[in-house]
Amino acid sequence: MVQESKTLGDLGELKGSAKAAAPAEAPVHVQKLDKLGRAYATGKRKDAVARVWIKPGKGLIQVNAKDYKAYFARPVLQMLLQQPLNAASRATQYDINVTVMGGGLSGQAGAVRHGISKALTYFEPELRGVLKKGGFLTRDSRTVERKKYGRMKARRSFQFSKR
Repeated sequence: MVQESKTLGDLGELKGSAKAAAPAEAPVHVQKLDKLGRAYATGKRKDAVARVWIKPGKGLIQVNAKDYKAYFARPVLQMLLQQPLNAASRATQYDINVTVMGGGLSGQAGAVRHGISKALTYFEPELRGVLKKGGFLTRDSRTVERKKYGRMKARRSFQFSKR
C-alpha cells in the first residue's frame, strides 16, 4: 500500500528505506553450453551474420566447412579472426566451427570475430572483462547509408550544369 507522509522528515525516511531495500548487484554471468558441450553465439557486422560454435580442441577454425585461411585469403582478415583468441590467450585451446552468410569478406570477418568473442564469454564467463576491454563484444553497427531519391548514390548528386 501507499504510505502517507505528513512532514519532510517522513519523506527523507521513505527515500532512505527505498535505497536500502534495493542494493545494486553486479550481474552474474554463467556458462551457456548445449547438450554436446559447445558454446554457441551469433556475430553480426554490416549485412553479414556468423553462427559460431566453440568446443575444446586443438585450435582448428573452420568457416563454411573450409579452413579459415582458405576462406579468408587476406592476412588482415585472418588476423581479425585471431584477435579475440589472442587477447584471451586461448589460441590453441578451442576448435571453432563457423557458418557465415551475407555481406562481403570484410563484413563476414568482422561478424566471425564478434561471434567468436561472444561464444568465448559463454564458454568461459571470466573472459568477459578482457574481451570487453578490447572492444570485441561490441557490435559494430555501421552499415551502408541508403540511396536517396534525386541523387546518384547516398550523397553524390548529379553533375550540375548552369547552361
